[in-house]
Amino acid sequence: MNVKTIAGAAAAVAVAGMMAGCCCQNCGKEIKMYTNKDFYVGGTFDENGINKGGKFDGAKASEAYFDMMRRFGYPVYPALKNDKLTNPKDGTQYLGFWAIDFAKGDFMKYGMGGVIWVDEIKEEYFGHDIYLLPLQALPEHCHKAGNPVDPGVATDRWTGEKFVGKNIPAKMESWLVRHGWVYSFSEVGEPNLDQFPEAKKMLSEHLFDHKANKPTNLKSLHVEKWTADGVAHKLPKVGSWHFLMGGTEGAIVSEFANFHDSKCNRFSVPGVQF
Repeated sequence: MNVKTIAGAAAAVAVAGMMAGCCCQNCGKEIKMYTNKDFYVGGTFDENGINKGGKFDGAKASEAYFDMMRRFGYPVYPALKNDKLTNPKDGTQYLGFWAIDFAKGDFMKYGMGGVIWVDEIKEEYFGHDIYLLPLQALPEHCHKAGNPVDPGVATDRWTGEKFVGKNIPAKMESWLVRHGWVYSFSEVGEPNLDQFPEAKKMLSEHLFDHKANKPTNLKSLHVEKWTADGVAHKLPKVGSWHFLMGGTEGAIVSEFANFHDSKCNRFSVPGVQF
């Protein structure tokens, strides 16, 4: 085999790896596994590992996400280490990177990291990245329409708009897996949770009673596996219940949507704080 042939074969292998999602993005890099005990200060842990009475350590959680980003080769922008991001055109600030356990004490099964890159009420568009540690899941939720004059629904954003006198539609969204892979849970579709035992096992007790082997608050029983294959997946029905769970490597997912205020979110588990 001559040099040109060897080079061509190597290129073909590289292209094939990229087309397959290239599992080698993590070659030689340890995938750190965590438990809730890594992210809470004080309190106690029940038989399901849920923290009671302790304080969630958001800074340590953020570092876990940054470590995952570096493993994936995703840029950890300096701005992500600030509580606020700054609009370079006018200097206004808005929410930066966050790590959150939704005040439920079960961060590794019921938590996320995220950053909202744009959230424009005037032009009505929105985009953010979702960060999930290995087998970590977002809370199950849905999005309802809202009226900006309703109490509790914010109407001014970092765009500078003080009031926009129109209703906020229920959020329609699509997701693109950038790194890793995810389980997608939806109430739309044939129930098939038992076909994904690994995902079922990692559901928080807030959603699924594992001793009784039945849902508690869980409504999304249709599961799909989405990989970093360049395919964007659309919410199948406006207002439907859904959530994502990171795969065994964790995941980074970009979300594209119309503008939506967080006050219009609804969660299946009572007492969620966002």
